[in-house]
Formats: sequence, C-alpha cells, structure tokens
Amino acid sequence: MRSLANGKNPVKENSFNTGIGQIATTFKKQFGLQIMILTGLAFIVFFRFVPIYGLQMAFKEILPGKSIWESPWVGLKHFRDFFTSGYFGIVMRNTISLSLLKLCIGFPFPILFAVLLNEVASYRARSFVQGVSYLPHFISYVVVYGVISSLLGLNGGTLNSLLLSLGIIEKPRHFLASKSLFWPLMVFLDIWKETGWSAIIYMAAISGINPELYDAAKVDGAGRVRQVISITLPALVPVIVVMLILRVGSILDAGFDQLLVFRNPIVFEKSNILDIYVMDTGISQGRFGYATAVGLFKSAIGFFMVYFSNKLANKSGNGLW
Repeated sequence: MRSLANGKNPVKENSFNTGIGQIATTFKKQFGLQIMILTGLAFIVFFRFVPIYGLQMAFKEILPGKSIWESPWVGLKHFRDFFTSGYFGIVMRNTISLSLLKLCIGFPFPILFAVLLNEVASYRARSFVQGVSYLPHFISYVVVYGVISSLLGLNGGTLNSLLLSLGIIEKPRHFLASKSLFWPLMVFLDIWKETGWSAIIYMAAISGINPELYDAAKVDGAGRVRQVISITLPALVPVIVVMLILRVGSILDAGFDQLLVFRNPIVFEKSNILDIYVMDTGISQGRFGYATAVGLFKSAIGFFMVYFSNKLANKSGNGLW
C-alpha cells in the first residue's frame, strides 16, 4: 500500500533491479571480452569522433596565438585555393592512378591466394603457408625500405652487383630513383605485404561453405577446377563485393606510410599523393586550415564513393545496406 501510495510499481521496480543484477553478473563473467569491447569503443570515440571538432579548421584561418574557436572564418577559401593550385592536378593524378593500380592488380591476389591455399590437402602445410603469409603485414615499411635498399641500392646493392658481374650493365643503376619503376615497385610491395593478411576473410568465408556441396559435385563428376568455379567462387561473391566497396571507398588512400619512406627528390613528382601533400602543407608549412580542407575533401570523396558503389552493389543484392 505504501508503494502504491508513493506512485511506485513494486513489480517494475523488482524487474528493473533484477535486470541490473543480470547485467552485472554477465559483465563479470565476460570481463575480458567487455574490456576488449570498451577499448575498441574508446579508440573509436577518441580517434574518430573527438577529432571531428577540428574539422572547422577547414573553414577558418588559423592564426598564431589563437585557438580554433577564436580564429576567423574564411568560408570555402581553402577549398578554392586547393582546386586552383598547381598541385591539384598532379596530386589527384598520382593518388588516383597509384590507387587504381593497387586496386586492379592487387585486389584479386588475396582471392586467388585463399582459393589456392584451400586446395592444399595437408592441414599442416596449409597452416604453415597461411602463417608465413601473415608476417609481411606486421613488418614496418621502414624495415622493408632497409631490405629493398640493400637489394636495389646504387652502391653495393645486391642486384647491381649481380648485373655488373654478369656484364649485363656497365655502371650501377639507381633503381629506387627511377620514375618508371617507382609505381610498379610500390604495387609489388603492397601485394607482397598485404596479400596474406587480406586473404584471412576469404579463408573464413571458404571455411563456411557446406562440405556437402563439394561431395555432391564429386558425385556428379566435377573436378577440383569445376568445384572452385561452381561452388567456391560463387560463395565468395558477397564477401568480394563488400571488400570491393570498402576498397573503392578508400580510392584516395594510395599508401601514405609506404610512399613517405620510399620517396626521394628524384621521384617526388610520382610520390606526391594527397596524404603526402596534406602532411607537407599542414605540418611542414604550418597551413593547418588548408591541410584540413584538403583532408576533408578526401573524406567527402571517400564517402560518396562508398555510397554510390553500394547502390550499384544493391542491384545484385550484395550491398552493405
């Protein structure tokens, strides 16, 4: 009667307390998993949502001694400066060309690698090859550059020493300073470094295929190639479409860390992509508002590419949303 007089429903109050108790019990049982989730959420909040506040720098002129909020508005001035600058065409050409090369040449490799690895009969051999293929992904491009420079370096490079000893060339060639070889080298290193890691999701999709489909195909007389064409690849289509949409969305990401390490004054014209340009103008020259505008332009292009590529994928029923 006292609870009713106070306007409280004892049934709802007890159910609420019971729900809180169940949540607390579940959290204790899954403490390790919950910490992992909270860590991921904290990362997203601090490195994805909090920096959104700084996007207003794209529309302001950042002045020494003044905060972002105190700086004067300039509207679309930074965007106009970027579009009318002499670097716009060069930067966009390098970024899109190199990114398309990596997409068109490198995207099929993880699919092919996953399909071929799935055909290896020995489980130990398959696990060994799969584990070794992951390793390049965890190697820093600084270390990769050290290895490549020892192989292709001008003075004392292994390749130059071999070609000189065989009489194929008369003097050493500076392979890392060759404009014609720079993009092919970047594409090759990207494929070598990321193929094994990118193949993980395709291997997971292949492992989810019903084995009875392969048994039925064997009964019908289908060989391994026919099974791959008729069963494995069609089952991978939804995953391939999703991964392709994500890659298209990052069409303006041509490999910042890779080109930052491998660029030099001779190949500057080939290595000056959008991210490198943002770093040079924003950090080196102190044009923070201008660099923010260029970065915002890149993000907007990525958003529209994901949106329109997803609309095209929806026509086949394999879109993200």
